[in-house]
Amino acid sequence: MVEHIDRDELRTKIDRGDPFVLLEVLAPRYYRHSHLPGALNLPPGRATEMAPDLLPDKEAEIVLYCRDAA
Repeated sequence: MVEHIDRDELRTKIDRGDPFVLLEVLAPRYYRHSHLPGALNLPPGRATEMAPDLLPDKEAEIVLYCRDAA
């Protein structure tokens, strides 16, 4: 199931200490420049290769974010 949450909802989850995996889907140069604390980088085009190592718990809640195209 896929749900969309906004920034305020994400902030609330972080502040409450909810258990989840935060994935940033951006090129590594953007990740190095700036990312949310605790976020893991999953570069576009490498999901199939990297996801098994980054996401070993198949039951974990995953919050995924990417750069706004605007």
